[in-house]
Amino acid sequence: MIRLGIVVAEFNYDVTSLMLEKALSHAGFLGAKVTYVVKVPGSFDIPFMVKLLLEKPDVDAVVTLGAVIQGATRHDEVVAHQAARKILDLGLEYGKPVSLGIIGPGASRMQALERIDDYARRAVEAAVKMARRARELREAVPGEEPVSIG
Repeated sequence: MIRLGIVVAEFNYDVTSLMLEKALSHAGFLGAKVTYVVKVPGSFDIPFMVKLLLEKPDVDAVVTLGAVIQGATRHDEVVAHQAARKILDLGLEYGKPVSLGIIGPGASRMQALERIDDYARRAVEAAVKMARRARELREAVPGEEPVSIG
């Protein structure tokens, strides 16, 4: 069984709370166990908690959920790009998958609301698939034929 940690941003919680509901439901559907749900103030804060979850032995992968809505400035671009970059770096550093379920940058509130289900479901699905495939690859022993994962 794959054990997931979920980090969800409270900023734009009208969007992210629904993403969390969908993510929890989809994790159960895929047979994964959610061991932790951690809320952070905003998407920019997600990497800090991702790091702490990746250090836990009872977490195989982390799902990130957030919504960076476009405002009057380009602040949404800074937040989304920096969060995404650090999330990727942490997954590589710890050797555990971290999926990107952050809507934006450049999304309007209406676009974010339209993407709730897809982003949450895809983030969970990617984390579960990657964790299963990483486990399979780590346990694989090559034989006469190449090992095929996925």
